[in-house]
This record gives sequence, C-alpha cells and structure tokens, in this order.
Amino acid sequence: MDSNRTPSDLTSVTQLVLHERRSRDRGWWDEQRECFAPDSTVRVSWFRGTGDEFVTQSEKLAANGEDAAHTVGPPVVDLHGDRALAEVPCRMDLHTNLDDTPVTLSCHARLLYRAERRADRWLIVALDPVYERDSLTSRTPGAQLNVDEKDLAPFRRSYRMLAYLLGRRGYSIEDDLYGDDQPEPVAALHRSAWAWLRGN
Repeated sequence: MDSNRTPSDLTSVTQLVLHERRSRDRGWWDEQRECFAPDSTVRVSWFRGTGDEFVTQSEKLAANGEDAAHTVGPPVVDLHGDRALAEVPCRMDLHTNLDDTPVTLSCHARLLYRAERRADRWLIVALDPVYERDSLTSRTPGAQLNVDEKDLAPFRRSYRMLAYLLGRRGYSIEDDLYGDDQPEPVAALHRSAWAWLRGN
C-alpha cells in the first residue's frame, strides 16, 4: 500500500467501481463505458475483450431480456502512486427461464479491478472475477427443475450452474476462469496484480 494515498483517491476508486456496477444494472451504458480506459480488458464468464466491447455486449444481453442484478459489498482498495487495486465481493442474480420454468441463477464472486489515474481521472484498466459458488432455484413455489447431474459434470464447481445455464442459451463458457476450486491460478492472479500495482 502507498503511504502517500489520500482519502480522495480511495473515495475516487471506490466510487469508480461502484458506479461501473450500478450503471450496468440500471442500463446506463454511456456512464458504464466512461468507467473504462480505452485499452482496458475484461475477462468474465461469457465475454473477453475491451471494456468498451464489454459494455456493448452487456447492452445486447439486456436487450435480449436477460435481467441481471448485482449486489456488492464494500470494496477493499489498495493504492500505489497512480495505480489501484479494488476487490469487491459480489452476488449476481440472473432472472431467466430454464425450459418453461422461471429461475434465478445466483453467482457469488469477487471482482478484482485494476485502475489507473490518467489525466487526473481514475479509470478501470482490467476486470477479473474470481468465482466462488453458484446456485439455480425456481421462482415458482413447488416447481421442479429438470437438471440432470450428468449434464453438470463437465463444468467446474465454482461456476457450474452459470456455465450450464449460459451454455444452454448459446454462450461459450471457458473452463479456465479464476475460481476458488483452483486456488493456484487465483494465487497467481493476485501475485500478478500486486506486481502490477507496484510497477514491477
């Protein structure tokens, strides 16, 4: 951590990542796009690319009726000069249908943001979630979900319902995402993030 950090920097980075999530949920696409640097990278379950492309694809997802909402906890922010790391606990709830049954997919993750101050403005330069666990429940009391355990077997434990559901909806979900079921890649991500923060 930087001994020269100021409360205003901590507040700016905290508000940056919170505004990015809020604008995603509210459909404020221009505001969300302004949170990302032009050369930013985003790597989530269903998308890999720039921040600008991520916002565009998120808008298309919402237009297709995918009703997602994110509940976030307080960010933990570490600063070093003009760079910052922010880790945000997050639960994503996706309301959709499995066959003809209304369901809610709840996915728990930690969002790791890298941010830089450029021209006196903090911008997100990278976003990497670490997936923890997920669940799929019916929104209709008493309704049974027809999910075969064999269909879940190919997917990783930390995001298997997410991969299963989005896979059925035509999205290709990679099996190399960061997740608590594979601790070493997560540890490597944090080592890389700390090295980046210190400029190494």
